[in-house]
Amino acid sequence: MNRQLVFCAAVLALVFLGGCATKAPAYDYSAFMKAKPTTLLVMPPINESPDIKATPGVWAHATLPLSEAGYYVLPVTLVDETFKQNGVNTANEAQDIPYPKLREFFGADAAVYLKVTKYGTSYQVLASETRVDVEGRIIDLRDGTLLWQGKAFATSAEQSQQSQGGLVGLLVTAVVQQVIGTAFDASLNYAAIADQRMLGAPHYNGVLSGPRSPLYGQPPPSQ
Repeated sequence: MNRQLVFCAAVLALVFLGGCATKAPAYDYSAFMKAKPTTLLVMPPINESPDIKATPGVWAHATLPLSEAGYYVLPVTLVDETFKQNGVNTANEAQDIPYPKLREFFGADAAVYLKVTKYGTSYQVLASETRVDVEGRIIDLRDGTLLWQGKAFATSAEQSQQSQGGLVGLLVTAVVQQVIGTAFDASLNYAAIADQRMLGAPHYNGVLSGPRSPLYGQPPPSQ
């Protein structure tokens, strides 16, 4: 009986500790609130995935959540063309440009540096998953201060439904999903979701609302 009580107590303790560990500590926004950026430059994302469509896929959806959050965001097409005209053809080259030079070219207060760690549809035995993982940092171009950093992901597994065709049905469904996901770049939709989760406001530990938002100046969400 005593052993059972000890076992139950240990399980409850693990559950309690696990629940406490799920929420990340509140982000320190002191530098962000001091800087008060109004204009943002979204840099082309560095791609660490094997899919060459990752950089344009994530970049294309990154400006909308920031604009909706209350910032003026330089258009991606303008930024891309400016880089190309100046001989900058890759995301790595762009992100290596010194902060003062970026501010001189674009006039932005801060730059959003993105990185894609996962992008694409992967085939597994009984399922195919389309997943996009992104990381981001906002750097003050006036002095190089880190204002914010975060990450997010989106995956088709969140919306998966059980197949009614048994094992064979699961296998067929997995193959079909993989083929369709690769041929039509289903990752593009999940890139939009991941960008929104990471860069949209207001979110817990997310980007602060900008000066064009009615929520500007309000404390960040507590959860």
